[in-house]
Amino acid sequence: MQKTLVLNVVGLTPALIGDHTPALRAFRDAHAVRPIQTVVPAVTCSVQSTFVTGKLPTEHGVVGNGWYFRDLAQVWLWRQSNALVHGDKLWDEAKRRDPSFTVAKLFWWYNMYSSADISVTPRPMYTADGRKLPDVYTDPPELRAELSAELGTFPLFNFWGPRADISSTQWIAKSAMHVVQRSAPTMTLVYLPHLDYDLQRFGPNHPRIANSLAEVDAVCAELLDFARQQNLRVVILSEYGITEVSGVVHVNRALREAGFLRVRDELGLEQLDAGASRAFAVADHQVAHVYVKNPADLPAVRAVCEKLPGVEQVLDSEGKRSAGLAHERAGELVLVSKADRWFSYYFWLDDARAPDYARTVDIHLKPGYDPAELHLDPKLSFPMLKVGRRLAARKLGFRNLLDVIGLDASVVRGSHGRLTDKPEDGPLFMTSVPELLPPERVAATEVKDLLLRHVFG
Repeated sequence: MQKTLVLNVVGLTPALIGDHTPALRAFRDAHAVRPIQTVVPAVTCSVQSTFVTGKLPTEHGVVGNGWYFRDLAQVWLWRQSNALVHGDKLWDEAKRRDPSFTVAKLFWWYNMYSSADISVTPRPMYTADGRKLPDVYTDPPELRAELSAELGTFPLFNFWGPRADISSTQWIAKSAMHVVQRSAPTMTLVYLPHLDYDLQRFGPNHPRIANSLAEVDAVCAELLDFARQQNLRVVILSEYGITEVSGVVHVNRALREAGFLRVRDELGLEQLDAGASRAFAVADHQVAHVYVKNPADLPAVRAVCEKLPGVEQVLDSEGKRSAGLAHERAGELVLVSKADRWFSYYFWLDDARAPDYARTVDIHLKPGYDPAELHLDPKLSFPMLKVGRRLAARKLGFRNLLDVIGLDASVVRGSHGRLTDKPEDGPLFMTSVPELLPPERVAATEVKDLLLRHVFG
């Protein structure tokens, strides 16, 4: 078996490799690159699940970063149990070929309670007084203390939110080197999220992206040097490309105005009442799952969605089958936006009635993805002063909201989820063993087998 290091550089595309990425450019030029034909939706959880199972969402069931759990009448995003991913995993097949095979799964999603040998994933501690404390979950459990002692506490608030920056990616890279030196796994899967932040904040054409590229390239350079020292094969891949957007589609507001979506009042604020709604959408970047309770409402709901500016496709049962999304977890309808649009989860019609979590970073309470969490509210005069006061009050035992996120979705300038119009703007696959590559492109469903070939030949 050949030991292999797999770097998932989120948001990296062929078009982004250039003067600002000397290490990645040198790796590309010395070896080879192919575009990846990714899946719909082109979002983290769906694509990673396809990479490790070789199956489409129709089969593995991960239809987005979250979905509506019909039996609970709740929308849940960013769950962590690996049992949610159906199908045989890459490492299970590898162990059948050779029982001595081991895998380290570092920050790839659905990373808890899997059959992987080593797991590290963000797992904050939520205390009864409302605090959220940075932490990780590891298997084996003692690895958590090892990593914290060597690297410090995982910088959770730099992993997502307004403070998201290179430090979380650096921590993950150092944890990978620690795990390889400690345990020498046959395959090490490493998630490097840094590009995702500024590409969504500013869009791929913004001048600040040059610095983001240089920062992630420096991390990759360190890992590539380490791989050479450890005699590891290297794969560099990505899940999706992030493209420029100039507007947002508020699908839930349209469904509410048409009488399909219901809210309930809680202390003068509105909450989505998913279980009581005739139809509502779980927005996930450029894809939205529309759940329709009564089949008789489907034609009318479809008509509302088709009229929305910015909607490119409305997938029904046949459309979902063609897209590889025909799973019971998917909405009765699935919307795909135009290239320069994305979907918000917003369901309120008056910002004064928005739920309290809307102005906070809360990836679990919000019934849809919210990239505005990457921005501080531009209407705040001294945002960091407000943050400091809120955190100081929490340390003194007071409960409060860290309500510093704005409700103007137009601040988001980059998105993903639909298939990009140009391969150079989509995901890629690079390898130190170019003879293993197909001649033109790599299908996302081929990644599992391709990674196994790196190990077994």
